[in-house]
Amino acid sequence: MDLPAFRLNADIATAPQLGPEHMAAAAAAGFRSVINNRPDGEGGPHQPSNAAVEAAARAAGLEYAYLPVAGGYQSPEEAQAMAALMERLPKPVLAFCRSGSRSGRLYALSLAAARDAH
Repeated sequence: MDLPAFRLNADIATAPQLGPEHMAAAAAAGFRSVINNRPDGEGGPHQPSNAAVEAAARAAGLEYAYLPVAGGYQSPEEAQAMAALMERLPKPVLAFCRSGSRSGRLYALSLAAARDAH
């Protein structure tokens, strides 16, 4: 299965909505962690649940984190939470949301949050 990931740098890539069926491919592609930035149910009943994606990620040997954020606004606290995840999780990390854009914005905000914290 193709993995629709966009590499931002050596530590992180973003992707549109991923499902349980993508987790083995993520592990095979060399990712060590996955962050889900999409709130459960945002896309309706056909969106895979966080629990299902997490179970598949862990079964594939990946670390997993759930940091759901709204599409239109990511708060400073959410940026700090993303920075903490990026510090803690094994890299490279694959972060996803509906289109991948929100995860990319959140990562950019997390860089500023991490810089300001040090």
